[in-house]
Amino acid sequence: MDFNGSDTIPGPRAEDHLPHTTTAAAKIVIVGGFGVGKTTMVGSVSEIRPLTTEETMTQAGIGVDDNYGSETKTATTVAMDFGRIRITEQVVLYLFGTPGQERFWFLWNGLFEGALGAVVLVDTRRLEVSFEVMGRLEEGGVPFVVAVNTFPDGPRYPIDDLRAALDLPPEIPIVECDVRRRASSRDVLMTLMRFLHSLALTRSLA
Repeated sequence: MDFNGSDTIPGPRAEDHLPHTTTAAAKIVIVGGFGVGKTTMVGSVSEIRPLTTEETMTQAGIGVDDNYGSETKTATTVAMDFGRIRITEQVVLYLFGTPGQERFWFLWNGLFEGALGAVVLVDTRRLEVSFEVMGRLEEGGVPFVVAVNTFPDGPRYPIDDLRAALDLPPEIPIVECDVRRRASSRDVLMTLMRFLHSLALTRSLA
């Protein structure tokens, strides 16, 4: 680069600037097992170009990573995904997608820090992966909702059956979604925000 000024570093795009009406922001984490759709959700709903840290999968993961149901997946998140969405003119959500492979879960603690809430993405073909995910959120005191990403070859179960299988109390919302669709991903985030609001009201009355 010519430091005499002939070349300049491009600044942020106009659409990446934080709206001037913003008065509040919240950090939300999107968690789940490998291949459940976290990167897709951040990408579909973010109003800015999402930051991703995807790397090509190599043979080093064979026998280490559980990629059942995602055998055709060629890249994986190794640090985080990041996006941003306004839910009102005043409130902005910063979205952090966590890496799904268990060998990268040590990064989760830093991503959970300061999070207002979380979305747990679930694949009905691999429900057992969700237990440790939810356990880590509970240990960290991060409230969450569960979003069942509907894969074409995934079995469909009634919500009550899913609640029983995941051993979730009745107050935690469970919703179905298609993370490829912006509207569906946004609905999941709105469900989380309503849940967090109800928790805040309950605590204020206690």
